[in-house]
Amino acid sequence: MASLTVNGVEIAYDDIAPPGPPGRTVVLLHGFASNRNEGWRRTGWYGAFERRGARVIGLDQRGHGQSAKPHDPQAYARDAMAADVLGLLDELGVGRFDLIGYSMGTRTALQVALAAPQRVDHLILGGVGGRFFEPRQPGQAEALAEAMLAEDPETIAHPLLRSFRHFADEQGEDRAALAAFSRAQNPPFAPDQFVALPMPVLVVAGQRDDTAGDPEDLARAFPHGRGVTVSGCDHFSAIPHALTKAAVFDFLDGLLDDPFPPNF
Repeated sequence: MASLTVNGVEIAYDDIAPPGPPGRTVVLLHGFASNRNEGWRRTGWYGAFERRGARVIGLDQRGHGQSAKPHDPQAYARDAMAADVLGLLDELGVGRFDLIGYSMGTRTALQVALAAPQRVDHLILGGVGGRFFEPRQPGQAEALAEAMLAEDPETIAHPLLRSFRHFADEQGEDRAALAAFSRAQNPPFAPDQFVALPMPVLVVAGQRDDTAGDPEDLARAFPHGRGVTVSGCDHFSAIPHALTKAAVFDFLDGLLDDPFPPNF
């Protein structure tokens, strides 16, 4: 396992470089209760980018995978998580890069883009859409924390929370760390934060992803946004889907032009 201590936190990562000079550097940020191996290696993203001659950097965000797992909610401030990413890339000598986040990873990715817009060539946000700016329902964060800490996952009434708990158990994640992450106090994003971002942005989500909403609705918050919906997929099945990869590669290759292409 490769790891570096960044901002006082050990961050585990993969840095996969192709033979010869890389065509581009792609940084991958996984979702909640996931990790770099489950989110990107097992689902075929590492291999797909390797075949395209890209340098691929995947990291376990703090609280996940093989990275440090503090149990203090204050450790999960969004700007600190973004600083982990930028600090790691500084240590690895990476200047500019393409950035892909999925679900929870989109929020870290957006914070990175806001903190260092001159370094992000392309920004890809997966598993999110028009519901991104909706405020959390009262008690939503605490309900997720309690789901992570429940003795018996079958007692969790909400099916999505139960799915996340089962997923966390399958990955062997530290549920106390995930509960702390859920309780972190981070200010919501607002659309006016994104109007000056200079990079092209792709928003992609599954058609049946009720947690996301319409990707085009979120894409319109960016000056250079594109939205793509992947038919037949929910929040979890969109990640490994070949059509999600196709949308990402077309976007990186400059093949998604205005107006928005028909949904897949």
